[in-house]
This record gives sequence, structure tokens and C-alpha cells, in this order.
Amino acid sequence: MKNTFGTSVAVTLFGESHGAAVGAVLDGMAPGVAVDEDFIARQLTLRRPYGAISTGRVEADRFQIVSGVFSGCTTGTPLTVLIPNEDTRSRDYAATRALARPGHADYTAHVKYRGFEDYRGGGHFSGRVTAALVAVGAVAIAALRGRGIAVGTHIARCAGEFDRAFAENPADELAALSAKRFAVLDEAAGERMRRAIAAAAEAGDSVGGVLETAVTGLPAGVGEPWFDTLEGLLAHGLFSIPGVKGVDFGGAFDHTALRGSEYNDAFYMDGGAVRTRTNRNGGINGGISNGMPLLLRCAVKPTPSIFLQQQTVDFLRGEDAALQLNGRHDPAILHRARVVVDSVCALTLCDALAQRFGTDWLGGAPCAAD
Repeated sequence: MKNTFGTSVAVTLFGESHGAAVGAVLDGMAPGVAVDEDFIARQLTLRRPYGAISTGRVEADRFQIVSGVFSGCTTGTPLTVLIPNEDTRSRDYAATRALARPGHADYTAHVKYRGFEDYRGGGHFSGRVTAALVAVGAVAIAALRGRGIAVGTHIARCAGEFDRAFAENPADELAALSAKRFAVLDEAAGERMRRAIAAAAEAGDSVGGVLETAVTGLPAGVGEPWFDTLEGLLAHGLFSIPGVKGVDFGGAFDHTALRGSEYNDAFYMDGGAVRTRTNRNGGINGGISNGMPLLLRCAVKPTPSIFLQQQTVDFLRGEDAALQLNGRHDPAILHRARVVVDSVCALTLCDALAQRFGTDWLGGAPCAAD
């Protein structure tokens, strides 16, 4: 029953979709990192649903930091964030308690927890729990920024519509994305995506797509060979996000038809710094960062909660059944999941950097202690 991720900088998640609260404990973060509650609130806003392209459940996300912060700085002790659940409608799930929603964890959770699971709204498996990841992820993002490292994600593909790819040096694009609620590089593509999501919602259906993430400023030498490669650590964290079904680095699946002479990233010297002329390896060689921008993509499946009738089973009666969902559900989660991806990447990188340079490497400079 593993709900903790990380070694030197670790995050533990707790709570259920319709429980009293969701929350997280961030342990191992260096002392002296500035904690800006306005920034945390803004990050939570990026995850919050809005309009016809999202669920009707809109939580206020009035978070409370109950430990680990003093005078606006991390103390180095466990940082705990609580986010109450205030907009719940548990009655929406009572009638379908034993019906396994296709694509959801209802059946597997029932088997694992022997029927004692909180089934309302997906319980502990709900995307609602990612609000806590975003809250502590904001602290990790701030710690990385103090070291000149930026993380950003855009919607590369949604419902058959494509955004343009990141530039060779995406630093300016990451800064622009941080202010966008619907994170695309090409606004015309974004409008086509929003129309496609709205059309799926109107039909009672859903869509998925691909999120592309870039990290700039990451020094070379981060990551371990074999079992704790930087790709492995990031993929481990990213696969915890509900709906993520695939992760690749540098667009790997798109490049499998290339020959080695086309795929390899040629090295060159740039004013004393080692760089590569292309970045098809996504900034990682041998599981270790090489100093180029880190590039990765997450495949996000169509939201499994749809309003069309589906075939399923009643796992308590042991018989086939039909399912017709009611309630409030997202026709797409890409635009909300993008900040969750940023948060998980930041938390994972903080852990990897702390293992490489020591636990205090991330702290001190951004925050002046009293």
C-alpha cells in the first residue's frame, strides 16, 4: 500500500475524492526555500475545472499549510498541506457502487482493499488527489527556479488536433505557458482543441491526447545508471497521474524508423559548454542528464467517465450489467493535467538533484531566514 514517492525528497499522498480532505506531506525539502502561498493558489487554479470543457465539480481548494513552513520559508522538516473537499455529491455514486466503471479502478480497488475502499468518486484513485500534488509541487517548482531550472508543459495533441512543438531553446515558451490556463503554443490550435472537447462533451463522450514537457537549466550529471535512471524516475512518478498511459523522451516513438546516423545527437563545443546539435535523446544519455533541455511526452487516455451506456459487470452480484453514468465528469483532462505533470516532474527532479548535490543544494538562496 505504497503512497510515498522519492528518496531524499519524498512526497506522501493521502485522502479520498469525497472524504474530508486530500493532502500531501513533502519530506526532505531543503530549509530556506521561499513558500509563496499566492503562487500555490495560482497553480491550483491551473488544475481547477472551468467551462463546458471540464467537470461541473469546482472546488475552492482553500489549502492550509500545517507544518514545515515558518516566516515564509521551508524549515527542512515535513511540509504538510491539507485541502478540504467542499463540493461533493456522494449520492451520485451510491446506485453504481458495485458496477465497475470501464477504465476506472473500481474493480481493482475492490479486490485490493477487500471491499473496505471508499468508492465515492473513485476514492483514493480519483484525480481529485492530484490537487495535493500540485500544492506541494508548487514548492518544488519554486526550489528549482531558485537554481535557474524551469519546467513547463503544453498540450501537444488533443482529439486529432496538433500544437506546434517546442523551440530548440524553449525557455521563453515555458515562461509564457506558466500564465496560460489552456496551455498551447499556437492559440489557433488551442481553439480547435477546445471545440473538439466541447463537441465530445455534447455527445456525452470524451477525448484524450498528448502532453509535451520541457525542462531548461538542468545541469549535466543528474541521474543514476541502470535502475534509477532519470527517465526511470520521471516515468515512475508520471505514471502515478490518473490517465497517463505512456511516457517517452525526446519523441522516441516518432524516431524509431530513423537510422543511427539520423537519430544520434552530434556533440559540439559552445563557448566552453558541451551541447548537442539536435536533442532526439531528450537531454538524457545513459540515464543521466547531459545539460540540454529535458524533453518528454505523456500520453493521456480519453476520460473514462462518459455519459453513453456501457457494458460492465456487477462485481458483488457476479453478473453482467449495463452502466449509465450520471453526475459531473470531464470530457477531457489534458488542460487540467498539464500542471500535475509539471508538479510531478519538479518533485522528481528535486529528489534527483538532492541525491546528486546534497539535500541543502536547493535551499537558502531564495529565502532569507529571520
